[in-house]
Amino acid sequence: MDDEHFMGLALDLAREAGATGEVPVGALIVLEGEVVGRGFNQPIGRHDPTAHAEIMALRDAATRLGNYRLPGCTLYVTLEPCAMCAGAIMHARIERVVFGAHDPKTGAAGSVIDLFAESRLNHHTTIVGGVLGEACGSLLSGFFAARRGRTLVA
Repeated sequence: MDDEHFMGLALDLAREAGATGEVPVGALIVLEGEVVGRGFNQPIGRHDPTAHAEIMALRDAATRLGNYRLPGCTLYVTLEPCAMCAGAIMHARIERVVFGAHDPKTGAAGSVIDLFAESRLNHHTTIVGGVLGEACGSLLSGFFAARRGRTLVA
């Protein structure tokens, strides 16, 4: 199993979010080749501003593993994490984050700021960006174009 395989599974979760009217972002957490946590954006449906895909996946994995710390885990997410999610990822001690599309408006893994590179913080997570980035970005672009009532020109 490789990064593209797991990102494909995260894309499936993103599509699930989009089908419910949420911004299509999906995330999953993998430990030793096994998916231990899944999540997709749900802030609208849950009336919860913290219900981002990453947070939902962290909650699921922590519950399944019986620990709020998730050392040795990789988080796959279709969109670059925001500052809130970056903080939660570091508190959970996630070893590695693999994301798809860069987020030029709120990305906290290098697009706007890079919290993961902040040397003063006590945990450092390895970041890999752009995995299936075009597919992840297209899903988001198509969602927002449809919301605005326009068809995305390919």
